[in-house]
Amino acid sequence: MDVISPGELQDDASAHKSVTEESAFEATLPRHRLSVHAARVLLRDFLIGVPGRAELLPSGLLVLSELVTNAVVHARVPKGRRIAVRFELVCDHLRMEVHDASSEKPAIRRSTGPDDSSGRGLCLVEALSAEWGCCPRPGGIGKFVWALVGPEGGGR
Repeated sequence: MDVISPGELQDDASAHKSVTEESAFEATLPRHRLSVHAARVLLRDFLIGVPGRAELLPSGLLVLSELVTNAVVHARVPKGRRIAVRFELVCDHLRMEVHDASSEKPAIRRSTGPDDSSGRGLCLVEALSAEWGCCPRPGGIGKFVWALVGPEGGGR
């Protein structure tokens, strides 16, 4: 794996406001473990900029971390492929999407043991999200995994 410094990662992140300006945000990041932190910073900045939405931050950060980690660690894609994150406020909920070039859908591992060091991420996503799912990317290769986080916490 390439070594990337946090400064290089920030310089490498390309982000832009979407058409709705205040209610949505998109960014692409390298498929690298440091992108998990970069995505969290982007989400924090996005939510802090919207009055009354900081309540979505704790669950949103954890869910986003799990989704980006899955895209970085588990997506089997050619070297150089990037991941994309998208945040959108929908009513009183935060919708997050993480796009990658792998078409393999994520699956919840229900049989992790107490000594397993991984395998619980999607269980957390399910517990903290009102809804979540996986869809093929429109007009492109791969998929996106989305989650809807609300002020009331998980609901599935």
